[in-house]
Amino acid sequence: MTKEEMTDLIFSSKKAKGLTWEAIANQLNLGQTWVTSACFGMNSTSEEVAKDLCKILELGDDVCTALQEFPHKAWDKTVPQDPVVYRLYEIVGVYGETIKETIAEKFGDGIMSAIDFSVGVDKQEDPKGDRVVITLNGKFLRYTSW
Repeated sequence: MTKEEMTDLIFSSKKAKGLTWEAIANQLNLGQTWVTSACFGMNSTSEEVAKDLCKILELGDDVCTALQEFPHKAWDKTVPQDPVVYRLYEIVGVYGETIKETIAEKFGDGIMSAIDFSVGVDKQEDPKGDRVVITLNGKFLRYTSW
């Protein structure tokens, strides 16, 4: 089973059961963003998590196995068309260099890890219109010389 086939089955079952990513993540006692990403095939799970997720969604051993396989983190490099994904793409295009420069000034020569990393998506109520709050939390990794 491919990661794409796995994702299709997970999404179909989630929809049929009327579950949210938050509800699934809470049952697994894991972060919603990470669980969703694993279900998209961008992260691998432990055997225990895969089994628990498949139990919640009533999915078979083939999905359980696919969840545990190491991902190939690749995506289409064209400009995204979905408005939400495009805005994130635009944010990196407009603010990416600024964020990089700010990291360099505050930490030194290095990068923010996307391995030792978490993402949070929250809602902030505002009378002028609710706000989307996205938190990227990555460990700083200093470049080394050898």
